[in-house]
Amino acid sequence: MNERAAGPGKSGAILDMFTRHVAEKGYDGTSFSEIARELGISQGLIVHHYGTKARLLEALHVSYMRRRVDEAERIVSTFSTPPEQLAGLLHAAMLYQVHDRNRTVAFQREVARFGQQEEDSEGRKLRRYYTGILRGVLEAGIASGDFRPVDTSIRSLLVFGAAQWAWTWFEPGGRNSAAQVGSELVDLTLGSLVQSRAELPRLRDPDGDLVATVIGIITA
Repeated sequence: MNERAAGPGKSGAILDMFTRHVAEKGYDGTSFSEIARELGISQGLIVHHYGTKARLLEALHVSYMRRRVDEAERIVSTFSTPPEQLAGLLHAAMLYQVHDRNRTVAFQREVARFGQQEEDSEGRKLRRYYTGILRGVLEAGIASGDFRPVDTSIRSLLVFGAAQWAWTWFEPGGRNSAAQVGSELVDLTLGSLVQSRAELPRLRDPDGDLVATVIGIITA
């Protein structure tokens, strides 16, 4: 049965359907005609709500990054130490592959295209804000002595970019779960930063309390 847009939720249904199509076929392979057909609406209604395909893609970008920024702020406020905060952000980056898969794959497929948008676009501002959260955690960890001194601007961009190609190789239901892959990302990233590795087994544990807390935050 086709999912149909109805009532005040039409614009949200359009964005959701567009997101699924971009996740499956990419931006260039997505058309208003297919979205309209699946939703049982006219192409004109899509134009009424969003104008152009480029504006619909920007809405996808903004809605995705707003979610990620909100969750990043909650992760940082929930955990008390920079290593825990960074581990939480890293685990979340991989957990999105299963807990918000369509939006995540759509975003990651088009991340290079988003990079070509105007510097003052809302999506790019949100991405800078998100990497600013990462940079703040790194700086706090250096100041507390938990992390060794590094270039926090470069490291924050590396952390943000580390999971952006996961959509090309990660398979939900495959040999390794998202939590297990997140564990490896934590080990790789935090292992190169922490002054003491004593807490690393706890921070990377895919079945531990930290991951359970992160899942609670991103699925709330």
